[in-house]
Amino acid sequence: MKDGASAQMGGQEGSGSPSWRPHVRAARPGGQSVEEALVDVRRKIYPRSVSGVFARWRIAFVFLTQVIFYGLPWLQWNGRQAVLFDLGARKFYLFGLVLWPQDVVYLAVLLVISALALFLFTAVAGRLFCGYACPQTVYTEIFMWIERKVEGDRVARIRLDESPWTWRKARLKITKHALWIAVAWWTGSTFIGYFAPIRELGHQLFTLQLGPWQWFWMLFYGFATWGNAGFMRESVCKYMCPYARFQSVMVDPDTFVVTYDKRRGEPRGGRSRKVDHKSAGMGDCVDCSLCVQVCPTGIDIRDGLQYMCIGCGACIDACAQVMDKMHYEPGLIRYTSERAVEEGLSARGARARLLRPRVLVYGALILALAAAFVASLALRNPLRVDIIRDRGVLGREVPGGLIENVYRLQIINTSDQPLRLRLTAEGLPGLSVHAGREGTDEVQAEASANKLVPMVIRAPAGAAPGAHPITLRAAAADAGDGRGIETRESASFYVPQ
Repeated sequence: MKDGASAQMGGQEGSGSPSWRPHVRAARPGGQSVEEALVDVRRKIYPRSVSGVFARWRIAFVFLTQVIFYGLPWLQWNGRQAVLFDLGARKFYLFGLVLWPQDVVYLAVLLVISALALFLFTAVAGRLFCGYACPQTVYTEIFMWIERKVEGDRVARIRLDESPWTWRKARLKITKHALWIAVAWWTGSTFIGYFAPIRELGHQLFTLQLGPWQWFWMLFYGFATWGNAGFMRESVCKYMCPYARFQSVMVDPDTFVVTYDKRRGEPRGGRSRKVDHKSAGMGDCVDCSLCVQVCPTGIDIRDGLQYMCIGCGACIDACAQVMDKMHYEPGLIRYTSERAVEEGLSARGARARLLRPRVLVYGALILALAAAFVASLALRNPLRVDIIRDRGVLGREVPGGLIENVYRLQIINTSDQPLRLRLTAEGLPGLSVHAGREGTDEVQAEASANKLVPMVIRAPAGAAPGAHPITLRAAAADAGDGRGIETRESASFYVPQ
């Protein structure tokens, strides 16, 4: 059926390969002129509220994501903020994990895992992330909920915007924007709470002691939230988001997407519930346009899948209510695959084709990277030592028949426990280490701290002149949490002529 599901989903004839790509639907049969495109950009969309299974899922994800976003900075871990990206100190705190600039590889691996997870979700169910967890979608849902509570549902909002300015209209608009700005401001304040201690931030905010960059990012992020969720809304998804453009390379005929069953729904038209529409040669679609009215991006899913569809399922909920009232079979609009519609597969048969090669490859890569990430963290040495030679003093003779070299020792303790380190050197007979002002072979490394310590290494005179390779060993002297923690660093010891 080339004018059915295959045409609807943008399929290509005579190809069994994954050739399906979401197509861009023109606004009118004759194409879309520049003027029409500009009008479409400026056209305000008034989504109608809808209830149903997918609406409840969206509400659940809005609640879940915001509990995490607003609550995470307030969690404490060992007397500090559990999640803090301290750019000033160049340390990232993730619960018990402390990442330093040298650990940037871990952040890179996390980003790769996140990207692969996005690819996996897209291959399985299209723009699943966009419809339920994307910040643009989540904050748009919050702002639209406030708008409905203040101004009313779709028809009431349209009438309010078309009516002349009155005290009531001004009061409603001011109230709505005041609530929007309050949410946006709290969002911006929480955002910078991930980069500066949020408990101190609250005091600094109310006493107007924030730094210029803190003010900038709080206002910038708050303004972006207010503008994107309050005004731009679907335009961000339709014209600004790059994900909408490259998602087509990650889907195939077995990807679950929001689909209108054209074979079952056409020809569409209004009718009474008492009419036997099949005998009259009509499809199940009653042409009520509710699927268009509830769509947050304003598209008509009956014209085929378009890249503007964010997969939120609002049209599925609306159509399910109409099918129930008409006593028709549900699922005229549903989550399914192109192949299921084309070949008439059952829901179970369509789900059986989800575990295909690309999904298995994505899943295997995610599991492998996650396992390597966890193993690397578990085996990571929390102690790091760098030896910096004092270039002004290569080597010198000191009383007692000794040769002395001067160094600076940089110690990084990435653990949450302080360490007492014992320093020893190997490579030449009789080497001794003297660190710090006390000149002992022990040094204290504070928890999650970076420390620079002066160090002298001495050896008996008599070795051949020139540079000799040596190894410095730093081992935890405590019997508790520091047991087994040690590191080795290579250096050179210079014997003058």
